[in-house]
Amino acid sequence: MRKGLSLALILGMVTLGGFVTKAHAADSVAIGATAPNFTLPSQEDKPVSLSDYKGKWVVLYFYPKDQTQGCTIEAHNFQRDQAKYNAANAVVLGVSLDTVEGHKAWCSKDTFSFKLLADPDHKVVDQYGVPVHGMGPMKFASRQTYLISPAGKIVKFWPDVKVDHHSEEVLAAIAEAKK
Repeated sequence: MRKGLSLALILGMVTLGGFVTKAHAADSVAIGATAPNFTLPSQEDKPVSLSDYKGKWVVLYFYPKDQTQGCTIEAHNFQRDQAKYNAANAVVLGVSLDTVEGHKAWCSKDTFSFKLLADPDHKVVDQYGVPVHGMGPMKFASRQTYLISPAGKIVKFWPDVKVDHHSEEVLAAIAEAKK
C-alpha cells in the first residue's frame, strides 16, 4: 500500500512539474539535427538500435512509467494505429527508465507489438535531453516525442505531450513531412 501511495505521489509530482534532476528542454536534440544513434534492449531482451530503422520514419517517444494511466493510454493509441504506421513506413519505439522485465510484463498484459526499450541508466534519455524527474531513488523520464525522418534527421519534436490524441498528431506530422 505504501509503495502504491509513493508511486502515486511521485507520478503526481511528475505531472505537476516535480523535481527536475537531469536535462532541460534547451538540451533537447534540435530539429534538423541528425538523430543520435543508440542501442537499448527491448521487451524481448534483444538489442534495438536506431540505425536498424534507416530508411523508415521513427517515432521515438519517451514516457514516465510502465503500466501507469497516461502511459497506458498513449501506448494503446500507438498500438491501435500500428497499421497506419506500417502504411506510412514508420516504426514506434517507446523508451522509459523501466527495466526489460517491466516492459516484458506490460507488453504481455496489454499485448503491445511495437518495441519498448529499457533505459534504466538513462543513457538515451540524457542523450536526447529528456528531463528526468524524481524523488530519492525513483526516477521518471518526461513525456516527449521525436519524429525522425528516413534520412535520420529530427523533423518534429513534441516537448510536452498530451496522450489522448498524440498518435494522431504524429501520423499527421508524418503525412505533412512527406509533402
